[in-house]
Amino acid sequence: MAYSGIGGQAVIEGVMMKNKDHYAVAVRKPDGEIEIQKKESKSLRDRYPFFNIPIIRGVVTFIESFSLGSGVLNYSASFYEEEDEKKKNMTEKQRKRAEKKDSILTVLIMILAIILAIGIFVLAPFAAVEALSEWVPSPELRGLIEGVIRVLIFILYVKLITLVKDIKRLFMYHGAEHKSINCVENGEDLTVENVRKQSTEHRRCGTSFLLFVMVVSILFFMFIVVGEIWLRMLLRILLIPVIAGLSYELIRFLGSHEGKIVYVISRPGMWLQRLTTSEPDDDMIEVAIASVNAVFDWREFQGKTPVDELPMEEPTVDPDIDVVQDIDYEKMAEEVEDVEVEEF
Repeated sequence: MAYSGIGGQAVIEGVMMKNKDHYAVAVRKPDGEIEIQKKESKSLRDRYPFFNIPIIRGVVTFIESFSLGSGVLNYSASFYEEEDEKKKNMTEKQRKRAEKKDSILTVLIMILAIILAIGIFVLAPFAAVEALSEWVPSPELRGLIEGVIRVLIFILYVKLITLVKDIKRLFMYHGAEHKSINCVENGEDLTVENVRKQSTEHRRCGTSFLLFVMVVSILFFMFIVVGEIWLRMLLRILLIPVIAGLSYELIRFLGSHEGKIVYVISRPGMWLQRLTTSEPDDDMIEVAIASVNAVFDWREFQGKTPVDELPMEEPTVDPDIDVVQDIDYEKMAEEVEDVEVEEF
């Protein structure tokens, strides 16, 4: 499988695809039409060399992906929000002010989501294991148990949200995203038929990244041991960017290399993707294809020439055959006059 560098994300009734400094969001609107928005997205890594240093670039990419992902989710959801009468009667100035308030609210929700994630996936397992310190005196063993609890909480969380109807459809679009990227990287034409037969798993998926984050955190917290409980708790929060950066480097390497070792290391993340991806229908695949086509020239990537650019073949003519013959039009006219017309 060739490495294309393209990545994506499922959104509400659509798919976002990103290629280098451009991204496109394709959304299936309520009327059935596909709306495509294409924008530029310059990374700090392209502007400042410091942010492209290994591990640091992982932290930057994670933050930028989280910010971009939240934005495109809001954009896709806007097609399915019922606009009330109050908004319909707003002036342009009032509408912009309302949009600004919505943006601020989105940022606040993002901050709250991060705090809750830290509380549920970092501090809660830590507190649960610390309560067992009397029975489990080994800090290394407690670190291992803490990591296992964290993974179990994550799996349970994913299983619970799949009960929500909208999340089920989101995971189907997630499958369409993976299938379309796999189709391109496997060297096949990007058609609904070819995409349909691809796998819903992909090594560069964010689900695999989150699993690597949890596994790397186990290694960190097993061997970084300090005496004070408050300091151990603080370290778990402060080390999140470092763990995320290392996890990014790992998934980046696995996504661009092949081999048995790569396959074995990637498998747990691929298995976990079975919870976050589902088989899409053809309409969803069409949306994913539209998003890919908006930002990525897959024909050039595969070394193929578009059909409309293929050279036309000159018609072959047998030299022994006279294509043009001399025609005696006067003789033809005389023959027509001699024809008797039978009356019915």
